[in-house]
Amino acid sequence: MGKKIVFNISSDFQLKALLGEGAYGIVCSAIHKPTGELVAIKKIEPFSKPLFSLRTLREIKILKQFRHENIISIFDIQKPSSFEEFNEVYIIQELMQTDLHKVICTQTLSDDHIQYFTYQILRALKTLHGSNIIHRDLKPSNLLINSNCDLKVCDFGLARIDGSDSRVNTDELNMNMTEYVATRWYRAPEVMLTASQYSKSIDIWSCGCILAELFLKRPLFPGKDYRHQLLLMFEVLGTPRGETLLKIPSKRAREYIGSLPQYNPIDWMEILPKNVNPMGIDLLARMLCFDADKRISATDALKHPYLANYHDPNDEPDGHPISSDFFEFDYFKDRLSTKDLKKLLWNEIFN
Repeated sequence: MGKKIVFNISSDFQLKALLGEGAYGIVCSAIHKPTGELVAIKKIEPFSKPLFSLRTLREIKILKQFRHENIISIFDIQKPSSFEEFNEVYIIQELMQTDLHKVICTQTLSDDHIQYFTYQILRALKTLHGSNIIHRDLKPSNLLINSNCDLKVCDFGLARIDGSDSRVNTDELNMNMTEYVATRWYRAPEVMLTASQYSKSIDIWSCGCILAELFLKRPLFPGKDYRHQLLLMFEVLGTPRGETLLKIPSKRAREYIGSLPQYNPIDWMEILPKNVNPMGIDLLARMLCFDADKRISATDALKHPYLANYHDPNDEPDGHPISSDFFEFDYFKDRLSTKDLKKLLWNEIFN
């Protein structure tokens, strides 16, 4: 490994290579010496900002909850030796070779590949949404891929329980935006326009943006800033009018839309390459509806003719509803000190 990275982990693991670095974590591949198995170890230093601790808590709680072929599996969490020395969290996960962002940048994908990747994202979403979980941060770099083209959703640090207080914590989203500008590119219009309640359909919007990117080989709505992001959406879908506009609860947001240039919707055929499967375009149009209530659900999307080669109603788990207090710390997160968060994480690791 090029630069010196310190991992305080069990001697059962031998580090191999640096796989990636994010705002608050580093991922390395490692070999588990007793079994010879290759794994990924995510090192997180969560105690510099409360938001990092909260994201780590959510990530661990959700990953412990699921055993699903399209959701990244957690093998273990390194147990810290003492509370005093507990400054880092080490999550040991299955190793995946790459992510969808890198695949789109480097490979030419057949329509069959695109169907298979889309099917797997939706198969994960069916289970997550059936469990009342909204991912909130789906984008190509959060979709891990291995050499068999198996896809697994990762990074649940921004996830929420549907029906709990799902108002956007603007600090959290803005922090995310400054670190990864690309996150905004996959964000549903209702999240951008209002901080009120939103639903599982925001993940369907993100999935639609990803499907379009698979067709285009580039992001569909790569906004340079907030205003540009909305304009790119309106140029394609048309500026919301009438009933669609009135559904936006914020008067300020409605007035803002009125102040922008007005666009009529354009046909998807004009934007996408000529050889795109028409069934794929139909599914895309059902995902990228400005009105969240009109977006297709993950369950219905799996039944869409575009995914007929992969759809198997007996092998698409529903998930089990998780109660709204699963992330009970979110109700009083503004009052939690770093030490409180450290205790919560300690308890989660040892449970």
